[in-house]
Amino acid sequence: MSIVYDDEGLLAAMDELSRFGSLGREGGLSSSRPVLIDRFLEDAVEVDVDAIRDATGELVIGGVMEHVEEAGVHSGDSACALPPYDLQPQVIRVLEQYTAAIAEALDVRGLVNVQYAVKEGQVFVIEANPRASRTVPFVAKATGVPLAKVAARVMAGATLAELREEGLLRPPVSGGHISVKEAVLPFDRFPDVDTLLGPEMRSTGEVMGIDASFGLAFAKSQLAAGDRLPSEGCVFLSLADRDKDAGLGVAVRFVELGFCLAATSGTAAWLEAAGVPVKTVVAKVGDGTGQPDAVDLIADGCVQVVVNTPRGGGSRSDGAHIRKACTVHGVVCLTTVAAARAAAAGIAEWGATTLRVRTLQEHHADGQDILY
Repeated sequence: MSIVYDDEGLLAAMDELSRFGSLGREGGLSSSRPVLIDRFLEDAVEVDVDAIRDATGELVIGGVMEHVEEAGVHSGDSACALPPYDLQPQVIRVLEQYTAAIAEALDVRGLVNVQYAVKEGQVFVIEANPRASRTVPFVAKATGVPLAKVAARVMAGATLAELREEGLLRPPVSGGHISVKEAVLPFDRFPDVDTLLGPEMRSTGEVMGIDASFGLAFAKSQLAAGDRLPSEGCVFLSLADRDKDAGLGVAVRFVELGFCLAATSGTAAWLEAAGVPVKTVVAKVGDGTGQPDAVDLIADGCVQVVVNTPRGGGSRSDGAHIRKACTVHGVVCLTTVAAARAAAAGIAEWGATTLRVRTLQEHHADGQDILY
């Protein structure tokens, strides 16, 4: 699978597929071995919805999960939050209505997972899976509802109404908390692999954080995944042109938290023109001037967080050196503005809060919510 941005990239991808890729190994391009070309949405939010439908047609929404990373990142590699932290109520209603309509059309008996992309309030269906998805354990832990057990009983002939009477199907524990699922990625074992996330799944597991706010839950999920967010230091910014307006707020937030900023000359000039101070200006990676660049700063321990948002083939290639340096030296690397915004929120709230630990059993005891 390849993401291309122009005719040149398309030709290169087709050449690779037909010669050395899967098509080449299977005998080349033919009517039985076609190439599927999809147009993708940039700047869209991905959403997962898990639901259970019984033989009577009743449907229960297990959870609506908003992804942190942009649509286009494999759902198995993306962080996601339950309940959604930034979706409008009317959008959530549409997502639930679409899920019910799809489950009815497929005559689902048991679990169904539907993945959506939301852009500017418009909802697009990515795919529908009439089966359990990898998000079911996360939703069950976040809500206290044993979705797998309920679905198994439904598939065996029970109705949701009967399970509700038994006490197996109960209302989800809600209010006062948010849960964040994060993927565990094995890049520390493969330092030569680019950490840029895309449509191919790379994660080897997942963890979750629960707390009273999205920021704290996100910070806990990062800690569990092995990436402790720093409380001070320097943030290096490398933003694609299309991300600069959105990234400005992130830069301002890091400065407010006491971090200093580093950037290349172009990004530094743009930030300072907007009134955001930049402490360190570095050369562009590989420009041949011999001046220190971002990779040098990371190697010298001068950078604690990198925000690198690649767009298009060129920017993605340039940032590969920076992302590799982050892997080698254990520096937090964020590749979307949304993830950087979430990290800043987590750092801010963590600094003002004493974290406490609660077991899931305590969390879901008697259906009562426990604040963290």
